[in-house]
Amino acid sequence: MVITHHGGQCFKVSFGDTTIAFDPIAKNSKLPSVKFGADVAFISLNHPNFNGADQASHSTKEPYVVQGPGEYEIGDVTARGYGVKTTYEGVERYNTIYQVRLEEINMIFLGAISSEEIDPKILGELGDIDILFLPIGGGDVLDVPAASKLAVKLEAKLIIPMHYDKTALGAFLKEIGADSQSAVDKLTIKKKDILEMEGEVRVLKAD
Repeated sequence: MVITHHGGQCFKVSFGDTTIAFDPIAKNSKLPSVKFGADVAFISLNHPNFNGADQASHSTKEPYVVQGPGEYEIGDVTARGYGVKTTYEGVERYNTIYQVRLEEINMIFLGAISSEEIDPKILGELGDIDILFLPIGGGDVLDVPAASKLAVKLEAKLIIPMHYDKTALGAFLKEIGADSQSAVDKLTIKKKDILEMEGEVRVLKAD
């Protein structure tokens, strides 16, 4: 599995011939968008910073767009979406937390959540988390203390921070005891690698 970061909450996850896009950035966002082909695009929040499904269409790849709660099975990808209330840019909205399984790896993509308090019923469904995509930047999403608290609660084997600036990232890494962490261009990882981890953090450079 190969994971790359494309700014904000946009990630590309590839395994074999299957490619997933999480929260692709729309053209009309203030954030720079990147276009790449994906088989599935997961949209956590209906906002230009996260809903650029058209940016996940390229060449012969036209994504199946998942936008909201429910159960999904698309090729080798199985997923569940859980709706939670959040506040983004001062407006109360619904954010979808996604549980996505690919290559026997259980990924949890929290989306643009603003509170670390998640319904215990949802938490009970998430199982053993291999990879947690965690917003840490504060403002419209979790701030560093709340993100750190939630990371500990979820007991993910591997944490990938998202939606942050340099200050927030430094504070989060210090808070969680990973302040010597260096950013990498991409993360290439297998299930057996993850099984040896316990609360580790990997920072991906945004292209």
